[in-house]
Amino acid sequence: MKIYTKAGDKGQTTLAGGQTISKNHRLVEAYGTIDELSSFIGLASAELGGEKLAKDLIWVQRRLFIAGSVLAGGPGEVKAEDLTFLETAIDRISEELPPLQDFIVPGGSKGAALLHVARGVCRRAERLIVGLEQAGTLSAGNILPFVNRLSDYLFCAARLANLKEGVDDILAKEAAEN
Repeated sequence: MKIYTKAGDKGQTTLAGGQTISKNHRLVEAYGTIDELSSFIGLASAELGGEKLAKDLIWVQRRLFIAGSVLAGGPGEVKAEDLTFLETAIDRISEELPPLQDFIVPGGSKGAALLHVARGVCRRAERLIVGLEQAGTLSAGNILPFVNRLSDYLFCAARLANLKEGVDDILAKEAAEN
């Protein structure tokens, strides 16, 4: 099987169920954003090395692959247990972090900065999925709650990456004063 099909040369793509749609369709935008999110998570994971956090991020990427498949009309399911995994991970990470006293500016260590970028892409994916659901184009099951929870996880993971690197979070009010 060749990797190229030439079908995209005319701006079309075929969903898993066989339906041909424009590459600028909101469904393609949604699953493409999920793919972009997974790529940024992979980059962050590579930066973080072999830590527990990096292993959790690989798990997240596998779930995002399933989510992208479902959005493209393919097989798979994001399960309630996947939400529980993220919630448990958020709680575990939060126990290690100092209490948050203010909004923070994304950044710090390279790994944390990459996780913050991933969080921004995750929020965009969430907005796209909400739009598809509201338009009646999609019933995403647990994908929307998963992506919503994932953005919270990525925020906490970025803070943890900074903590592990000995880099302080940059508070928004301090940044505004400088």
